Amino acid sequence: MRARPISRDVLVDELAERISGWPRERRVRVAVDGAPAGRPEALADDLVAPLRLRGRSVLRVSAGDFLRPASLRLEHGRADPDAFYEDWLDVKALRREVLDPLDEDGSGRVLPALWDSRIDRAYRLPYEELPPGGVVIVDGTLLLGRGLAFELGVHVWLSAAALGRRTPEEERWRLPAYERYEREVRPQEAADVVIRADHPDRPALLL
Repeated sequence: MRARPISRDVLVDELAERISGWPRERRVRVAVDGAPAGRPEALADDLVAPLRLRGRSVLRVSAGDFLRPASLRLEHGRADPDAFYEDWLDVKALRREVLDPLDEDGSGRVLPALWDSRIDRAYRLPYEELPPGGVVIVDGTLLLGRGLAFELGVHVWLSAAALGRRTPEEERWRLPAYERYEREVRPQEAADVVIRADHPDRPALLL
């Protein structure tokens, strides 16, 4: 792949313009995927204001609020990379509560968060209705290759060296899961947009 250097502001503007290009009557589901070291949640947050300026209703959702209960998630211990890869995310709940309601014939009623993994308890938040033309932006890690319905998949990519360097010591046990993701899912190919983020202040689009 070729890399095109791009400023953060231009990157956000280009993504917002691309998302806004979808028909006004369609709801748009956007994934911003990447290891936490790449801060995909920050990019997802940055997209909210430009999309609203373009007349789109926006709902932010974090896949981290759709993890399975600890009794299931941590069945094989707190530092099992295969369990992290396969079992942490409640894929069915994310599909049922967020993505499926935004199908063309869906209700538009979205649950913005399901499970607070810090206290291992349901959030009990009310549903929110996303009108036609609205955008849901879901940030998370290991989101691609799971059969989840997104109109646009954005992957924040880090080289193995940068990922190792920027992953905190207490999370380094997850590195084999990210290596497996690269090997099995090939997110650079699965995503619609790939952003190289080895240097946070100097992103590049991979073409």
